[in-house]
Amino acid sequence: MLNTATRLDTMARVGRALADRTRCLILLRLLDGPAFPAEMADDLGLSRPNVSNHLTCLRGCGLVVGTPMGRRVRYELAEADLARALESLLAVALVVDDGCPT
Repeated sequence: MLNTATRLDTMARVGRALADRTRCLILLRLLDGPAFPAEMADDLGLSRPNVSNHLTCLRGCGLVVGTPMGRRVRYELAEADLARALESLLAVALVVDDGCPT
């Protein structure tokens, strides 16, 4: 079982990752399956360096893993449990205050 400090650290890391719109786009894209950074950049209308920088953050947070495939790296969500957690989060209907900053 995780201790409190580890659990708090995990929540803080996930919160940091989800706080950025581009990282959320990347996570949503990876819910559809593994992808290479260039594919994600094209799919999401982002630059390759931008996607790579955000993947570095997501990898550091433990949310994605990269698998070298020749000269390229294919990324996917780190755990199947993470995919289920993100799907559950997306299924929650939130009532949002229009005055709350996004």
